[in-house]
Amino acid sequence: MTLAAVIRTLGGPLTVEEIELNPVGPGQVRVRLAAAGVCHSDLSLADGTLRQPLPAVLGHEGAGVVVEVGAGVTDVAPGDHVVLNWSPPCRACWFCEAGEPYLCAHADDARAVPFATDGGGEPVYAGLGTGAFAAETVVGAHACIPVPADIPLAEAALLGCAVLTGVGAVTNAAKVRPGQTVVVIGLGGVGLAAVQGARIAGASAIIAVDPAPAKERLALSLGATHFLAPHAGLPKQIRALTGGRGADHAIECVGRGETIRAAWSATRRGGTATVVGLGSAQDPVTFNALEVAFFARTVIGCMYGSTDPAVDVPVLLEHYRAGRLDLAALVTDEADLAGVGEAFSRMRSGQGARTLIRF
Repeated sequence: MTLAAVIRTLGGPLTVEEIELNPVGPGQVRVRLAAAGVCHSDLSLADGTLRQPLPAVLGHEGAGVVVEVGAGVTDVAPGDHVVLNWSPPCRACWFCEAGEPYLCAHADDARAVPFATDGGGEPVYAGLGTGAFAAETVVGAHACIPVPADIPLAEAALLGCAVLTGVGAVTNAAKVRPGQTVVVIGLGGVGLAAVQGARIAGASAIIAVDPAPAKERLALSLGATHFLAPHAGLPKQIRALTGGRGADHAIECVGRGETIRAAWSATRRGGTATVVGLGSAQDPVTFNALEVAFFARTVIGCMYGSTDPAVDVPVLLEHYRAGRLDLAALVTDEADLAGVGEAFSRMRSGQGARTLIRF
């Protein structure tokens, strides 16, 4: 038995209870969690914006220690430190073979298969196939990214989603070049990671946008050159800071029609708006027929930072060791499993960056 935060109904509470994990099968790994970050995608799963079978253990940004491996597992062994990969590529589908493992056709297969049972014998599912809001979880071996034992697991956990997604959006999807200007809209864990990614990429101006004034100091400390609050005149204000043209790149980390539209409008002619935030299917974004061709802008979607975690996690660790990437600064709150609900409330109100669940 292991303790987990279980959600049973959409929008309902998370209750800490004991679950019985399934036995470790061939190709699987049991991991004892050290820490897990609370991501906005967990909130989207909880409220039904993203689909997830229930009851479920949410949490997909985690790190821990391997305690058991199944038959055929050779890449990790008991005692290894790992970061969980909630979107593990199969390496065999069309997308994987085309060099787009972040779009793997089978990456979310595990979310549809129960990974545990509750005290009454009812099947329990793992959120995004990961189930990191639990003291232990069972995942496929391909969902484990080894990390050196000297890397603090509490900080390594953030690599599993926020940092891979935010930095990857800048370096892999937008492909920001030295000297270019970047706007980052939304300063949660992903947005603040994107700010750091823009600094690492050598951006000449990094304009951070968020409605919470309390985030200004943190954004500036991580590399932002300016901090603005969102308002109707935001694109004009950004043009004033970028030679009258608009930014070369806008990284949208909110997932709302209005902020996606603001990101588009804040870029220069020929600029690129990269949409990272996962929004609602009922929230449209509108462009008129003239502006699309006239401004020659590009809007692109970005799933999981367009990363291959097996390749990109080691790169991020190099930045971390060199002091270019600050993981600890992204953690603005810490809690135990019982605090996941409060972390959701903080996200709804736009407070803080990442809440870290420690086990």
